[in-house]
This record gives sequence, C-alpha cells and structure tokens, in this order.
Amino acid sequence: MTTEQLVEQIKKKKSFLCIGLDVDLNKVPQHLLDEEDPIFAFNKAIIDATHHLCVAYKPNTAFYEAYGIKGWQSLEKTINYINDNHPEIFTIADAKRGDIGNTSSMYAKAFFEDLKFDSVTVAPYMGKDSVEPFLAFTNKHTILLALTSNQGAFDFQTKTIEGKELYKEVLEVSKTWENSKNLMYVVGATKAEYLAEIRQIIPDSFLLVPGVGAQGGNLQDVCKYGMTKDIGLLINSSRGIIYASNKEDFAEAAAQKAQELQAQMAFELP
Repeated sequence: MTTEQLVEQIKKKKSFLCIGLDVDLNKVPQHLLDEEDPIFAFNKAIIDATHHLCVAYKPNTAFYEAYGIKGWQSLEKTINYINDNHPEIFTIADAKRGDIGNTSSMYAKAFFEDLKFDSVTVAPYMGKDSVEPFLAFTNKHTILLALTSNQGAFDFQTKTIEGKELYKEVLEVSKTWENSKNLMYVVGATKAEYLAEIRQIIPDSFLLVPGVGAQGGNLQDVCKYGMTKDIGLLINSSRGIIYASNKEDFAEAAAQKAQELQAQMAFELP
C-alpha cells in the first residue's frame, strides 16, 4: 500500500485509528476457547465489527509466537482474512525486528512476501545495514522505533550525547538511509510533549502512536503537536478496544469503543 492510498482511506473514513490485535487467551471470552482456533475466531469477530471504523490493524507477533506453530498459523489466517476481505486496510506486523543485513533481509521476506503485511516495526539500534533491507521493498513501510511509550524509554532514548538526545539522532540519521521515504516512526502518545520537536526533524513522515487509552496518552495533544497536512498519524489502541468486554458481546463492545475514538478523530481532522 502506498502512503497516498493510506491518506485516501483516512480521509474517506474520517479516521486514523489503528487497532492492535494482541490476543491473550487468558482475556478472550471463555466461549471462544471451544473454537478450533480461538485466536482467529476472536480476531475475525473484532475485524468484522470494526473494519469500517479503522484504517489499520496491528497484530503484535509476540502474542502469536507465544502459542507456537498454532499461534503463527492464527497470525497467517488473520492477515489473510484482512487482505482478502478488506484490502484497503493498512496492516502492521508489530515484530520489532532488526539484525545484521542478511538476517534482516529474511525477516523482511517473511513479513512482506510470505505474510504480505504492508509494514513492520523495526528496532534501529544496530544501524543502517539492519534497516535498509526492509526499506528495499516497494510500497512497503518500515516503522522505526523512535521514542516509545514505556517508562524504560528514558533509559536510553532521551539520553543526551554531545548535546543531542539519542532519539533525535536516530530520526536525523535515518533520513540519510536508502529509500528512507519508506520510513514511518513509532512515537508514544505518552510522549506527546516531544512531538513539536520531532516534527521539526521529520515534518511529513507518518507516526505510529501507541499509548492512547489504556496507557493514558491524550489524543488531542497528539493531534495538536503531531498532525500534518496529510494527517501523518496512526493512533493505536489495543486493550482499550479489543478487551472492552469479555462476554459474548465482546465484538459489539469493541465496535463501540472504536466508534468513540473514531468520532474524536473525525473532530480533529482538518
């Protein structure tokens, strides 16, 4: 999917909502555990109830890898279901990969060619040659971890080295990499006060913003400091939507929470 197609969907749906499909079998409604594939059954119901309200889905691969080969098969069925039934939806493999060149090339092939995700999250710590193999894929997007929403972000990301915070160095250097036009960036909603300075470095890039909802991030602040003329934001909510209910009405409850966020986003759009 191209960036232009993503922007078109945002304007059409009046939404820049990304829903995180982080499935924990300890939290899903108990009646689903009788299904042959409870993870996929849960995801399918959530997708069917919310696809008209969001522009992206983001499965965190850890929640699938934890269940071994069956979990990986559930992930494959989920991405195939989205691509087959809602090809306009932008898909994000939240895998946080990043390794030496040959390994990164294989990670990229796994998510872009085999599973056919539109994008994948990547850690930048190993530098240019660990990221450029992802950037080489046409109309695929690499979402670089820049300033995350967790408390541990302050351990390294905001440390000052020679007068500059490390996350700013990541942003600036990444712009010099080959095919950097395919980059997006993770910036946590709980770090909204940093967005104005981030936009001075990457004024037009899309930002994937987790942390709204369960982690306490504020949508209005994110939009105030992070929105661009082409919106430039994907706001992710996971637990706050998919676990709105653990009863048989879980999909309807998820749709209600997604609708509430979508309505707020429509109000913020230019």
